Amino acid sequence: MHSEAIDPVGVEWTRVDDKFITVRYITTSAGWLITFAIVAAPVVADAVLSWGIPDWLKWPILAVLVVWAIIDLVLVPKRVRAIGYHERADDLLIRRGILFQRVVAVPYGRLQYVDIEAGPIMRKFGLCTVQLKTASAATDATIPGAVRSEGARLRDDLSARGQARLAGL
Repeated sequence: MHSEAIDPVGVEWTRVDDKFITVRYITTSAGWLITFAIVAAPVVADAVLSWGIPDWLKWPILAVLVVWAIIDLVLVPKRVRAIGYHERADDLLIRRGILFQRVVAVPYGRLQYVDIEAGPIMRKFGLCTVQLKTASAATDATIPGAVRSEGARLRDDLSARGQARLAGL
C-alpha cells in the first residue's frame, strides 16, 4: 500500500525537525535498556542461584527481544518522518504512522487550548510537543518534535484561530 493512501489530495505536510530522530533514539534505547534489565534479571539470577529456568525458555525470549529492539530502533527515522501537519482554512491536519497511518483534522472552532511541553531531552535539542485540546477527547492531537519557536507560533496562531471561530468571526 502506498504511504500517501490516506493523505488528502494536494496537501504539503510540514514535517517535524530531524533532531527529533535523535530524541526518539535516546528515549527508545532507554526503554529497551530497562526492558532488557527486567527480563535479564531472572536469567542472571538463574546463573547465580541455579533456579532451573530451562534454556529453551530463556534464550528464545531474549532473542525475540533483541530482534524486536533492533526493528524498533531501525524504524525510528521512518516513524519520525511520517509525522507532519498542515494548516488549512478551517482546521489543522496532523498525520503520523507508517504501518497504522492516522490523519486527524482538528477544527479550529473546537480548540479549547493549545499547550506546549518539553521535557529535559526535548529542551536539550530545542524541541517541544504541541498538544491540542478540544471539547472531545477523540479529536485531541499532538505534534511531537516541533522546533520550540514553531511550537510557540503554532500555539499563538491556533489559539487565535480557535478564539475567532468561537466568537463567530
